[in-house]
Amino acid sequence: MDLTQLRMFCSVAETGSVARAAELLHRVPSNLTTRLRQLEQELGTDLFIREKQRLRLSPMGHNFLNYAKRILALSDEAMSITHAGEPAGSFALGSMESTAATRLPVLLAAYHQSYPQVSLSLVTGTSGEITEKVRAGTLAAGLVDGPLNHDELNGCIAFREEMVVISSLEHPPITRAKDAANQTLFAFRPSCSYRLRFESWFQQDGAVPGAIMEIQSYHAMLACAASGAGIAMIPRSVLSLLPGHERVAVHTLPDDIAHTATWLIWRRDAFNPNIRALKMQIIEQERAQEHIEEQPEAIDISASEHAIVLHQKKPGAHHAND
Repeated sequence: MDLTQLRMFCSVAETGSVARAAELLHRVPSNLTTRLRQLEQELGTDLFIREKQRLRLSPMGHNFLNYAKRILALSDEAMSITHAGEPAGSFALGSMESTAATRLPVLLAAYHQSYPQVSLSLVTGTSGEITEKVRAGTLAAGLVDGPLNHDELNGCIAFREEMVVISSLEHPPITRAKDAANQTLFAFRPSCSYRLRFESWFQQDGAVPGAIMEIQSYHAMLACAASGAGIAMIPRSVLSLLPGHERVAVHTLPDDIAHTATWLIWRRDAFNPNIRALKMQIIEQERAQEHIEEQPEAIDISASEHAIVLHQKKPGAHHAND
């Protein structure tokens, strides 16, 4: 078994066609067929179910595909480290609106100053939207609400956030979801993980909210909540930056709802010097902030890309969608 065989196997598994995979790998189809047969013989099992001109993975093939991708990702990372590549070229980064507003101005300014040869472009959206673009390869990396739920992605915790509920100043104290039952909720699109977290809070308390009104900005959320038209959930870090934040009452949430983490994510097979440099900038920024506040807080991030897998949770946890 060698890396070339594994790349051939993954390509055929993804395309479902030896001919198409051969075209992508610049090989002749007969070469792929022979190498795949050799791989199956070495493993002692059929990796594909062959149907006329089409191949589909066997149950064992599905299991082996996950291992093959991990092996190739580690190989690519090792090559990247040994080549000591410098950050350069285009870097498409995605981010939640809240993170872009509160965390990125200083971070990206420092990144640009350190790596002026990198042409960085920023795209904002919900966690669900950013995650799908990273999976598709449209974005090199993204900052989303975690944890990860996709095998082809890797990532690490970059920032910690506290969510709070805001209402008009006249609103009675909100200590649980039932205190806000039947009230209008102001939130982002359904693919927003903060919206899912908001709805989950009601479900856990056996309460039912009123209508959910989709809002396009945190400024609008604050204005609607301040007017008494309903309530909203917002990161405390964002609220503190909004003009007029003193016009709303702030209500704390249970720890499991209030505390969340923003993850830096990337494709396992596409980790590169630009992403590594951003990770190091995040580490430096967090350390500097801890020093200023004199309140040390652990940062769940490492300079070793594959070591971060230790932080990854099993599928089925709160979905990364903000």
